[in-house]
Amino acid sequence: MSKIYLADRNSEDVRIEHFLSKFSAKTRIYPPGVCPVTVQMALLQASKSQTCGKCVPCRDGLRQLEAMLSAILSGKATVAILEQMKELAAMIRDTADCAIGYQAATEVLEGLETFWEEYISYIETGASAGAKEQQIPCTAMCPAHVDVPGYVAHVGNGDYAAAINLIRQNNPLPTACAMVCEHPCEERCRRNLIDDAINIRGIKKYAVDQVPADQVQVPKANPLTGKKVAVIGGGPCGLTAAYFLSLMGHQVTIFEGKERLGGMLMYGIPNYRFPKDRLDQDVNAILSTGNISVKYNTQVGRDVSIESVRAEYDAMLVAIGAQAGKSLRLEGMDANHIYSAVEMLDDIGHGKKPDYTGKTVAVIGGGNVAMDAARSALRCNAAAVRIAYRRRREDMTALDSEIESAVMEGVELITLQAPSWIEKDENNNCTALWVKPQMTGPYRDGRPAPVDAVSKAEVRIPCDVILVAVGQDIVSEPFEQFGMPAQRRVFQSERDTAVPSMPGVFVGGDCATGPATAIQAIAAGRVAANAIDEYLGYHHKLPCDVAAPEARPNLRVPTGRVNIQERPAYLRKLDFEEVECPMSPEEAQQECSRCLRCDVFGCGKLEGAHNAADK
Repeated sequence: MSKIYLADRNSEDVRIEHFLSKFSAKTRIYPPGVCPVTVQMALLQASKSQTCGKCVPCRDGLRQLEAMLSAILSGKATVAILEQMKELAAMIRDTADCAIGYQAATEVLEGLETFWEEYISYIETGASAGAKEQQIPCTAMCPAHVDVPGYVAHVGNGDYAAAINLIRQNNPLPTACAMVCEHPCEERCRRNLIDDAINIRGIKKYAVDQVPADQVQVPKANPLTGKKVAVIGGGPCGLTAAYFLSLMGHQVTIFEGKERLGGMLMYGIPNYRFPKDRLDQDVNAILSTGNISVKYNTQVGRDVSIESVRAEYDAMLVAIGAQAGKSLRLEGMDANHIYSAVEMLDDIGHGKKPDYTGKTVAVIGGGNVAMDAARSALRCNAAAVRIAYRRRREDMTALDSEIESAVMEGVELITLQAPSWIEKDENNNCTALWVKPQMTGPYRDGRPAPVDAVSKAEVRIPCDVILVAVGQDIVSEPFEQFGMPAQRRVFQSERDTAVPSMPGVFVGGDCATGPATAIQAIAAGRVAANAIDEYLGYHHKLPCDVAAPEARPNLRVPTGRVNIQERPAYLRKLDFEEVECPMSPEEAQQECSRCLRCDVFGCGKLEGAHNAADK
C-alpha cells in the first residue's frame, strides 16, 4: 500500500514540477513595459502559495502584505500604508523561520525602494506612472531596437536583401552582428512559453550568408547639407554614426589609427569567429553611401592635434573604443613572455601569429577575451592551455557557448584560483603562475565575490607563456588634456552622447561606457548621429523603403530550436578558419516559422514599441 502511495506521490510531484516550469517560463519572458507593482503582487502571491503555515510571520504576514498591495492597486490606500508595509516586511524578513518568508519580504522592501514613484502614483491617481505599453520583447531587448520579427519574416519568405535592409534601418553592421552578437534579443523571446527562444542570430547569419551585405544597395543619401563631421575611431560605434550621418547628407571624415576599419571587430576578434572578409562586406556597404572619407593610420592626438580637428569640423564624435589591455600588480610581472591578451589578439589580427609550439600557456581571466586568447593559443600550436580564474565557471562573463567551445577544444579551466605571483628562472623567463585558492563569498554586483581560502596552500601552474585578460583600457589622456571630462578613463557625457560644456563634441561606444558589446556600441553610434544632426540644426528622418511582410498565422506546435553547429573540435582547433557551419535552407525555414510575430499578434504595431523603447 505504501509503495502505491509513494508512486502516486511522486507522480503528483512530477505533475506539479511540470506545471511550475510554465510559471518559470512566464517570469523569464516578462517584457519591458510591465507594471512593477503588478509584478510585485504576482511574486508575493507566488511566495504566499509556498508557505507551510508553521510560522506566524510568513503565514499571516504575507497575507497582510498582499492585502496592502491590493489596496494600493485598487486606489484605496493612503501614503501611510507604504510605511506600514516597510515595517511589516522588515519584521517578516527578520523573524521568518525559512527562506520563503525572508525572500518574499526582501523582495517587497527592494520593490518599495526601487519603484517608490510607481507606488505613489497608484495611491494618488489610481494608475501606474506613465504609459505602460506592452513591447515586443526581442525589439525592446535589442540595444539598437532592430525590427526582429520583420526581418525574420523576410528570411522566411526568402527575401534576404529585404531582411538586410530592414536590419540596416537601425544597424548598418548586419554581418558583424550575425557573427558575434551576444543576442540579448533572445533573452525574453515569447516563444519560451511554448518551447525555446528563436535562434535570432542564426537567422540573421543565414540571411547574410545567402546575400553578402555589400551586394545589397544601401538607401539613397539626402542632399548634402554642407556640414562636416569628424568621427575619431572606425570601430562599430564610429562606423554606425558615419553611416547615418552620411545618409542624412553630412560629409563625414573617419580618423582611423590603423590600416583597416572595424576596431575590435577587426583586431580583437579572431578569424575563426569572425572572418575579416565578412567584416569588409559591412564596411564596404557603409562606405558606399558616398559621403564618407577615411584617413587611415592617423591617430588623433598623436599624428594630428585634437584642437585642429575640432576647429576644422562642425562637430566631432570621439569613438576610440577600449583597445588597450589592463595589467596586474603581481610580483614577477616583469618576467619575459608575459603579454596582454588584447595585444596578442591584435598581433594576430595584423597577421603576426605567435609561435607557441611545445609551450604551455596560462591565461588569466574569465571573459570573452580570455576565451579568444586561449583558443587562439591552441591554434598557435601550444602544447597545453590553461585558464586561471578567481571565480566559478558559472560566474565567468564569457558567453556560455564560448566557454563550452574552449573546453571542447582542449582548454583546461582552473577556477576559484586567484593569481598570486609569477615564478621566473635565472634568465627572467616565467616558469609558473602561482595562484591562491578561493571560496565564494557574499554577493557583490550580482555575483558571489571571491574570498581567500585561508587554510588552503597556494597552487603552482607550470607555464612558459602568460596571457593577461583582465579587462580593456581606454587611452583617454590626450582627450582629457583637450578638456573632455573622464572618470577612470571613461568619458562623461549626457544621455544623448554630448560632452558637457563642450558644444559640438560627442562620445560613444566603449570609451563612453567602458568595455561593452558590439551591438551596444552600434546603438550608441546611432544615438550620437541623431544628436549631432540636431546640434547641426537639422532633424532628419531616414525613411526605410522596406516594411515587414504580412504575418502568417502562428505555428504553435512545440518544435526544437535549430542551433548553429560548429566544425568538430579536433579539426577546428588546428586552424583559424571559421568554426560555425551554415544553416541549411530547411533549418532556416523551420526556425523562421517558429516566430510568433509579436509585432502583429498581441503587441500591436511595431512603431508603438519603438516609440516606447526610445522614451
